[in-house]
Amino acid sequence: MSIKKLLSALENPDHPLLGPTLKGLNLWGLCQSAGWTSVAYNIIHISAILFVISQYIELWYIRSDLPSALRNLSVSMLSTVCVVKASTFVYWQHDWRDIMNFVSALEIYQISKNDKAVNSIIKKYTQYSRRITYVYWFLVISTVLTLILAPLISILSSPEDRVKIKNNTKSYPEIMSSWAPFDKSRGPGYIVITIEHVLICFYGGGIVANYDTNAFVLMSFIAGQMKIIRQNCERLFEGRDTSHDVILRRIACCYHHHISLVKFAKVFNDLLSPVMFLYVVICSLMICASAIQLTMKNTTNMQKIWISEYLMSLITQLFMYCWHSNEVLDMSKKVDQGIYKSDWWSSNLRMRRNILLLGGQLRKTVIFTAGPFAVLSLSTFIAILKGSYSYYTILSEKAD
Repeated sequence: MSIKKLLSALENPDHPLLGPTLKGLNLWGLCQSAGWTSVAYNIIHISAILFVISQYIELWYIRSDLPSALRNLSVSMLSTVCVVKASTFVYWQHDWRDIMNFVSALEIYQISKNDKAVNSIIKKYTQYSRRITYVYWFLVISTVLTLILAPLISILSSPEDRVKIKNNTKSYPEIMSSWAPFDKSRGPGYIVITIEHVLICFYGGGIVANYDTNAFVLMSFIAGQMKIIRQNCERLFEGRDTSHDVILRRIACCYHHHISLVKFAKVFNDLLSPVMFLYVVICSLMICASAIQLTMKNTTNMQKIWISEYLMSLITQLFMYCWHSNEVLDMSKKVDQGIYKSDWWSSNLRMRRNILLLGGQLRKTVIFTAGPFAVLSLSTFIAILKGSYSYYTILSEKAD
């Protein structure tokens, strides 16, 4: 099967924008249907939560070994974010479905009107959503494969380690650090723990890839719909039929379109904000821990490559959230410019009052937050990097 056919199989005519992301959410058990499959997926999600608990148990046992503890901590915190994303999405999946149905119903209605200008905007942000989805999926797959293959490459690239393992003076390297009620350093126990880690890596990668791309696509949708509202405001007095009733109907359409979009954005933010609060806090610590590992003297070249790739993935993930949220915020501040670009001055006093009411509605901005304390924006992204560097400076001094 060619790549083009594979990608076309991800499309869904009932969900023009959300086809690929919806497929991924269904495949990884975030959007569930009634029946035995729902039970099976929930067992998998619970198993992932138990695995994260085992990671923190192992962290307690190895707390005196700083390099091992930092490596465990960086992966454990990312695993925590994964299971929180999965758990909250499954728990609030009915609200998520309402959001997706709203997006698809609105787009299908807009496309059916055959408005070239509107369809052009929809096509642009849909194409952008496809590109960002597939590129992000590739980034996550690369990170997962790097994490899985890092121990194997480490053994192959170090003859000294192979000799130590053969002489039983060193245990086999693990993909991740987790506790197990059996000897996991070699033999059947090592095989079992390796299989478990591989499965968990694919599970976590799928959760991150699908949850994040779904959020990015929805943010792109909101920004695109804001552009449509602004354009429709610019065309309030265009066309042959510019009677009072027609213009009033256009104003009402823009008004209700913006109200529904703001309402949709608020529900979306209510679902995303608690997860992003946890992620922003944890991401700061993960970036800091990864930076410390890079500067340690006993860190091998292979470990540095893995940590560098892991660190870039963290920064990219955080940047993508802040970038798309910043785009929505910026676009929501510009949407009322469409009124001023229209021929509002040619209308009578009564119509100007209606336009004034529309302008008041359009001045309401859409802001996505990370809990009650932080706004997702580029300035927040820069602040997090600065904070991570400050943590790194303090911890590196203590480590020395």
